[in-house]
Parts: sequence; C-alpha cells; structure tokens
Amino acid sequence: MRPIVIGVAGGNDADVRFSRRLQRDLSERGRTMESVIDQYQRTVRPMHLEFVEPSTRYADIIIPEGGSNDVAVDMLLTKVRSITSANESG
Repeated sequence: MRPIVIGVAGGNDADVRFSRRLQRDLSERGRTMESVIDQYQRTVRPMHLEFVEPSTRYADIIIPEGGSNDVAVDMLLTKVRSITSANESG
C-alpha cells in the first residue's frame, strides 16, 4: 500500500490565537498580562510569521478554525477514506 501524503494546516486569526494564549497563561500558569504580551511580541508572533505562516503555502488543505470546523474535517476524512479504499482495492 502506498503512503498517504496530505498536507493539512489549521488556521485561526492572530487575535484568536493571542486571546487564547492570554487566557491560558493568566489562569493556568499564573503569569502576568505584561509577561504574556511581552513573550508574544518578542518570540511567539515572530516565530509564527517566520515558520508557521510560510509552511501553509505547502498545505493541500487549510482548515479554518482548526479542528472546530466540522465541515472541513468531514471533507478531509472523506478524502482519506476514498484514498485508502482505492489503495485496498487496487
């Protein structure tokens, strides 16, 4: 059987990513708002722009809203099932 290679990227807007990080770090990690903002601006955002954003151009599928997008996830599963079915019968 041939391996299945499908590039998938999940995407959320920067403001959603930042607000989730801020809430998590404040409530679960006991950090200050200033430290979260500083880390985000100094390292998280620049690394996202340098490494994550450019890699999305190689994705076969970009799923907006990540795993919360049921329609896109269902389409991806349908495609994988179709490929595996064709591999098993071919």
